[in-house]
Amino acid sequence: MHKKPHLPEKVCAVCNRPFAWRKKWAKDWDNVRYCSERCRRARSKAE
Repeated sequence: MHKKPHLPEKVCAVCNRPFAWRKKWAKDWDNVRYCSERCRRARSKAE
């Protein structure tokens, strides 16, 4: 059984893996596009 209710999910713009909402993104969820800092940095190199 899951302890938490179903959280919203997004797909990372870099690695294409799904990731769930996290508390630290509560205020900025609409702008979150990457599952991790590593992917966020990788994106700037790829462009």
